[in-house]
Amino acid sequence: MTIALVGLGVSTSQNVAIGPAYRLERGPMPSSPRLIEPNEVAAEINRLEQALSASQGALKAIRRQVSRCAPGSPLSLAEFIDSHLLILEDAALVEPARDLIRAQLFSAEWALRQHRDDLARIFDEMDDPYLRSRLDDIDQVIHHILGFLTPDERASKEPESEICGCVIVAHDISPADTLLLRHRGAVALVTEYGGPLSHTAILARSLNIPAVMGVRHATRYLRQGETLVVDGEAGTVIAGADYHILNHYRQRLVALSARRNRLRRLLHEPCQTRDGQPVELLANLELPDDAQLARANGASGVGLYRTEFLYMNRSGLPDEEEHLAAYRLAIRGLGGIPITIRTLDLGADKQVDGSLSANCPPACNPALGLRAIRLCLKDPELFRPQLRAILRASAEGPVRLMLPMLTNLGEVEFTLNLIAQARRDLAQQGLPFDPAMPIGGMIEIPAAALCADAFARRLDFLSIGTNDLIQYTLATDRIDDTVNYLYDPLHPAVLRLLRMVIAAGRRQRKPVAMCGEMAGDRRFTRLLLGLGLRQFSMQPGSLLEIKELILEADATRLANQVDDLYRRLDEEPAEDLLAALNRLP
Repeated sequence: MTIALVGLGVSTSQNVAIGPAYRLERGPMPSSPRLIEPNEVAAEINRLEQALSASQGALKAIRRQVSRCAPGSPLSLAEFIDSHLLILEDAALVEPARDLIRAQLFSAEWALRQHRDDLARIFDEMDDPYLRSRLDDIDQVIHHILGFLTPDERASKEPESEICGCVIVAHDISPADTLLLRHRGAVALVTEYGGPLSHTAILARSLNIPAVMGVRHATRYLRQGETLVVDGEAGTVIAGADYHILNHYRQRLVALSARRNRLRRLLHEPCQTRDGQPVELLANLELPDDAQLARANGASGVGLYRTEFLYMNRSGLPDEEEHLAAYRLAIRGLGGIPITIRTLDLGADKQVDGSLSANCPPACNPALGLRAIRLCLKDPELFRPQLRAILRASAEGPVRLMLPMLTNLGEVEFTLNLIAQARRDLAQQGLPFDPAMPIGGMIEIPAAALCADAFARRLDFLSIGTNDLIQYTLATDRIDDTVNYLYDPLHPAVLRLLRMVIAAGRRQRKPVAMCGEMAGDRRFTRLLLGLGLRQFSMQPGSLLEIKELILEADATRLANQVDDLYRRLDEEPAEDLLAALNRLP
């Protein structure tokens, strides 16, 4: 019998996968206590220590595979694994469990369970939904340790030969497991929990693994070894498919392969619309090693180079020379195409440990607190080494500097004064830099979008960060499963802000790019072209798909059609208007 289960699809350029189900058993938390004798306390604590050490070793082994196996992610893949390593290294995770073993004579498994429940009560009382959601990370870490507390189960876990070519079915999958499973040849993921904006979903998209998440009771209905069809675009999982259904999806797989080959042929085509308007396709980069991926996919430059990796998971701050070494590595890897380096953007969903944490203490609402340019301007001594390093890097190749999360012109003026001082100091020291290095800003707060003309007059370029702009405009946390249904790129308010920023750039004769996820989503390419956007920055894997649409588009006709769409925004659903626009020739 054929059954179809529905969840939340994680669409990739692959979209479809077919393979036998591999049920990944991670085992539940122990549900009843196991007590030990007083003379067993030392041995039980030793069991806990050994499991902790084994779990750390396993994650570090996965961590070493990151840059080789998973380039070009929208977030630092190392950050996912490192965050779990930091939890494992935190005394607050294991010391209370040790105390419970000593005081209550609990087994290591039950002590971990009890401590987890205590933490859950603390997290449930937190007001901030992002912080509440971090309990998932703690659960995943504790499950990882529990696996090593049951060595027979761990020893029998999935060998690589069994996973290769399989669809993984699980209650939930951690980012670290996702990376390891992909490395072992898994072709798709099906989970009972999670959503398209979770860390695991973002990672799956980066690794080009079709996935369907939030499939309730998947582990109950999907049997080990049965053939599954996973459609990440539709968000469906089909089991027991008959010949006609399987044949349909096999043909789709053939078509997808042919399409990838066709897209590769566009690599060296000039990127311009049918009516001859040039468009720049830029890449978003996470790490210096990703530069090769950008060039391989035909990027004409880098529209966003994130620098947060330099600050993550360390006790001290990076100095000027460490910054410079990372920027030089990326510049040389790009072979002469320009790079836009965004200054430190920490806070909210990108937290730190060590020295920097003293500069950004916990906030009631991190997304609205001390982060990004606010943090840097609060402590100029934190900011100066990065500004100097970016200026020095500009002597190595074409570099642009970009400021995140601007709210008012005072922040721009303060930063420009710091940069002017850095230029004077470098000149006095005889250190080379490009005195004409362009300086731009990200428009990702509604206040900045409404004042885009003023920002464009003072800066050399603007870049729209749609992820945060949508979130702040709609007061919706995009990673909070309880409200992220409100996260809507097609909300009329969002569309009007986008039009306002692009028009401001045109009036002030300053280039405007877009580096948020909308830029790499083919649903919005024609709309953005019609609005006048001519610089799209995205994950390298999306470049050729977007280029295909640009080559087929008539930008002049689209401008007229988009004008009509905006006139009708208050009369018809934006989704219907966009669908009609995408159907037009």
